Amino acid sequence: MFSRDEIRSKIESALIEVFEERCPDKPVPNLEADTILLETGLDSLGFAVLIVELEDGLGYDPFAEAEEAYYPQTFGEFVEYFFRMQP
Repeated sequence: MFSRDEIRSKIESALIEVFEERCPDKPVPNLEADTILLETGLDSLGFAVLIVELEDGLGYDPFAEAEEAYYPQTFGEFVEYFFRMQP
């Protein structure tokens, strides 16, 4: 089981990596707990790539395993969801 800080670090690293690949001409967003995900500059395909990267790195996809759809609005909610949904 990962700590909240470990998950945050892994998500932040993966998000920055995907962002730099998909948006090379844009500045990397500052990721704070209240950062709105839709304002990071990643599009829906970028977030899909991010989820695949995180599944590879963490070993699970909480969105695929959830019984109900959940759409985090902020970076903090995204991190918290991955933390709570650990297998």
